[in-house]
Amino acid sequence: MALDQDTRDQLITTIRRFVDERLIPAEPVVAETDAIPAEIVDEMREIGLFGLSIPEEFGGLGLTMEEEALLVLELGRAAPAFRSMFATNVGIGSQGIAIDGTPEQKARYLPRLASGELIGSFALTEPEVGSDAGSVRTSARREGDTYVLNGTKRYITNAPHAGLFTVMARTDPEAKGARGVSAFAVEAGTPGLSLGKPEKKMGQQGAHVCDVIFENCRIPADALIGGAEGVGFKTAMKVLDKGRLHIAAACTGLAERITDDMMAYAVSRKQFGKAIAEFQLLQAMFADSRAEAYAARCMVLDAARRRDAGRDVSVEASCAKMFASEMVGRVADRNVQVHGGAGYIREYRAEQLFRDARLFRIYEGTTQIQQTIIANAMIDAARAAL
Repeated sequence: MALDQDTRDQLITTIRRFVDERLIPAEPVVAETDAIPAEIVDEMREIGLFGLSIPEEFGGLGLTMEEEALLVLELGRAAPAFRSMFATNVGIGSQGIAIDGTPEQKARYLPRLASGELIGSFALTEPEVGSDAGSVRTSARREGDTYVLNGTKRYITNAPHAGLFTVMARTDPEAKGARGVSAFAVEAGTPGLSLGKPEKKMGQQGAHVCDVIFENCRIPADALIGGAEGVGFKTAMKVLDKGRLHIAAACTGLAERITDDMMAYAVSRKQFGKAIAEFQLLQAMFADSRAEAYAARCMVLDAARRRDAGRDVSVEASCAKMFASEMVGRVADRNVQVHGGAGYIREYRAEQLFRDARLFRIYEGTTQIQQTIIANAMIDAARAAL
């Protein structure tokens, strides 16, 4: 059930204040130490950020997609590492269980995910499997009342902190493509599960990724999400549609923040006796950034409302994710250009946000995958109309 208008407005105001007073001031520390201060993570738990999308009956806020998008538009204004800390619990780390899990799986995991006691992680990508998610090679062999997992997952967000992994593995080696893939809830500490070293990344310091390795990792049969084999890919796609709207909202929020930074610098920096904001070539950059961020915001909220109405928004989610992630990259690049030499100096944050923004075009489906999804849907619709 949607929040009433007053409650929604109060929640948005609370989140905006948290971003402005706690997250943005902490950005330099996070960038230098590659870690989010523990007290900030505790505050995230207290505010309820880990449970935004988890149903109220399991201790979450149970927000609609539109409400989640509105909050992420605010949260996205801070460096992306902050959002990454709780985003897997809100999206890909919990939604497989929330959408398709058994009653027992929901009762066991969702309350702890909602509180932030448990960090969730989504293990799909592999060394040879990224955008082609239906070609998962990690195997899950049934042995009596257990499954035995073998394989490696790569670039798994929050894996170093995770207490629970949603793992996509092949249960039917004879089935081609996605039909043989199943989803499992695997707890950290299970014998046979190990982690690689955290990766050093171009940007988004403070958000950690590493390999997740399964070597004869034996898990109970009731770890199979939903209790059914062969539907893991469908679960993953449901999760990713929602996640793509979440990412698009984060991109839009970051673009709006970067535009604010750009304008603050442009009106205060003087060249040739006047503020650089008065130069028309720079004004074109300001206007393009404002218009593109506004277009992305409209796309995100429109798609979110359609999803809340029960409509299939896989194409709209791909459109929003593709446009918003490409857009924030352009805005971040313009910000560096407007700052000139200062844009290349870490103190001004322009270069950090430029590097942070680059990842959005890759994870949860690259721009090229979104283009393929959109184009294939257009082709199918055109053929059906003949």
